[in-house]
Amino acid sequence: MSRARTARRIAAGAAYGGGGLGLVGAAAVGLVVAEMQFAKRTVGTGLPDPPRADGLYGSEFGGPEQSPGPLRFGVLGDSTAAGLGVRRARQTPGALLASGLAAVAERPVELRNVALSGAMSDDLDRQTGLLLDGDGPPPDVCVIMIGANDVTRRMPPTQSVRLLTAAVRRLRLAGSEVVVGTCPDLGTIEPVYQPLRWLARRVSRQLAAAQTIGVLALGARTVSIGDLMGTEFAANPREMFGPDSYHPSAEGYATAAMAILPTLCAALGVWPESDRLDVSRNEDMLPLAKAASAAAGQAGTEVTGARGAWALLKYRRRRRVPGEDLTEQTGTEQTGGAGPDGAPDAPAGGAADAPRATGVTSQGQ
Repeated sequence: MSRARTARRIAAGAAYGGGGLGLVGAAAVGLVVAEMQFAKRTVGTGLPDPPRADGLYGSEFGGPEQSPGPLRFGVLGDSTAAGLGVRRARQTPGALLASGLAAVAERPVELRNVALSGAMSDDLDRQTGLLLDGDGPPPDVCVIMIGANDVTRRMPPTQSVRLLTAAVRRLRLAGSEVVVGTCPDLGTIEPVYQPLRWLARRVSRQLAAAQTIGVLALGARTVSIGDLMGTEFAANPREMFGPDSYHPSAEGYATAAMAILPTLCAALGVWPESDRLDVSRNEDMLPLAKAASAAAGQAGTEVTGARGAWALLKYRRRRRVPGEDLTEQTGTEQTGGAGPDGAPDAPAGGAADAPRATGVTSQGQ
């Protein structure tokens, strides 16, 4: 069965209350899960909690008291969204994205990250409540990164997609734009060997495609995290993975953040490129299921709803990010989110101190 057809069936099951439709055969899934759990035990996490990066970024563009005020930015998801494995707040994906968004929008950004290490999609309802149930206004835009733990802990894919779409629906009804970084490619995890590496890749990509189909109907956008992680992670695993060989390093998080940033900015209408197709980049308008499937196999690909059952496939990541020089200010220690010891650690105007964050802007997986 093609990936597009499988993803369509999973998304349909999620929408209409289907049960545990398998991504691949039950025995194969069991092997993948067993191998992933063995890999985790082999490398061992032993990592401290990710640093808190909440706070104001881009204060040079205006303070909270100035109109129209900061953009409100929420981050939800699992350990990847939380930034597990890095030591400094400014190295987390939320800080990187907040810094980049502030630079592109030329407006301060207030970050609130409610992601939780180990979270599955069934925790998104709680996380969404943290962002929406307070006295303050809802976020202007949210990024969700979820799915890896759903695979390794054998959550039925239809349930996974249903829980994700429920969270996206709540955020959209509250007025938030939403960008979903779809399930990463678990076939890139170094301790997982063939043939299970191939199975892990297949499972991950099928879930990623189904996530795209589910959330685009609600007006969200998706970016394929996939194998970003592909050529870059495969070529430099010691640099792109953290000390546990499972979670990304600061370099790896910067790679993912630079793929998501253009779509994050486009969702708010501040990206310099439009949503029109650029044929020189082989961008296309495809039936939704085919677009979702294609994106799952090509990291950094944005999928945006067009009309009806059609979607745009865009490769924004091929161009330089405006204000990209800010990501090279690796020594910046301006006020922002607090680091692990409570001292200011996240930069207000620049992105994280990830050495080659600016070098990963070419399309290539």
